Amino acid sequence: METKLKELRQILAQMDRPLIAFSGGVDSTVLLAFAHEVRGSQAVGVVAISPTFPAQELVEAQTLAREMGWQLIEIESQEMELPLFTANTDKRCYYCKDHRYRILKNFARKNGFTHILDGSNADDLQDYRPGQQASREQGIRSPLQEAGFTKADIRALAHQLNLPNWNKPSSACLASRIPYGTPLTLEALKQIEQAERALAGIGFQELRVRHHGTVARIEVLPDDFGLALKEKDAIIQALENTGYNYVTLDLGGFQSGNMNKGLTANG
Repeated sequence: METKLKELRQILAQMDRPLIAFSGGVDSTVLLAFAHEVRGSQAVGVVAISPTFPAQELVEAQTLAREMGWQLIEIESQEMELPLFTANTDKRCYYCKDHRYRILKNFARKNGFTHILDGSNADDLQDYRPGQQASREQGIRSPLQEAGFTKADIRALAHQLNLPNWNKPSSACLASRIPYGTPLTLEALKQIEQAERALAGIGFQELRVRHHGTVARIEVLPDDFGLALKEKDAIIQALENTGYNYVTLDLGGFQSGNMNKGLTANG
């Protein structure tokens, strides 16, 4: 860990005015914390406001930045206006990231920021993540990944630093709940967001509502299967209220990136 921390600080020390893509998740929080430690107020966070980003996540990111004393810039992201994105092919993340990074690069150029950073970690290299191709093409740096930090490393470090979100469940954009090939719509994204908020209110923390038209396929941790069965009537009612006709429980349990099954690293 000390070797990785030394490498991380050395990387950040070479960046005069870094702009850090911030979501309020543990990865981007740790990155912004160290960027602020090394570069002080020159390090600034930026959050993209989009229908694919749950409103509650935005509030939590804003609150965290304010409590930590970090400057946070908000930009509007218009990927829902891109037909290549809303077509929801397996290159969806590439088109989204490419679009967002172009916006960030334009903002950075106009406001004197020298580098744009994201919170990708070493584990991300093991999954299908076309957004990382866009990062490389746009010259976005990933200091945590470059220094070799895994997700477990980052959580341990966040805990050590007493960051309030050190054990926050991993999140992903709402578009990741919709199978590839099913067009993305604002209505579907809103429906998913409402359904997941309802399940969180019942007591689930790590969860996904996978959207299959009128069917909601719920993923929760296997340890929470008992809660799902106990609260099945409340779950069915809550999800029917959001517009689903059928509710299923995935016996495979919660799996981040579950929609990538069957894909190869080359798509």
